[in-house]
Amino acid sequence: MAGETDLATLLAGLDPVLDAKPFGYAVLPHGQGLPAGLVPFALVREAEGLTVIAELDALASAGIAVEGRWARITMTVHSGLDAVGMTAAMATALTARGISANVVAGYYHDHLFVPWPRRDDAVAALGALG
Repeated sequence: MAGETDLATLLAGLDPVLDAKPFGYAVLPHGQGLPAGLVPFALVREAEGLTVIAELDALASAGIAVEGRWARITMTVHSGLDAVGMTAAMATALTARGISANVVAGYYHDHLFVPWPRRDDAVAALGALG
């Protein structure tokens, strides 16, 4: 099933949902496998190493150093990978409030990672788009 591509429909249906647990970003050197039991949200292979995004507690339990505390906000609308403008609209709304964001797109949904202390402000900004 293809995702929605109409920008007005996407923004009206964003319905951002805040995950209750904080997340962290970590980097593992090439060749180092994931610790047993660690279930990451996302993995990104880069020239410098493997970026791991996972719940903060899970990373800490695995003894992995993290960068900051991040809140995951999931847009529940099924956005098409070829949709135009949704990421820009979300970034513009967050920029207006001085909130940084990192986007991870899955097949069905877009997920934003924002600084943990700004999570409620971010949800409000995204909710206002609809």
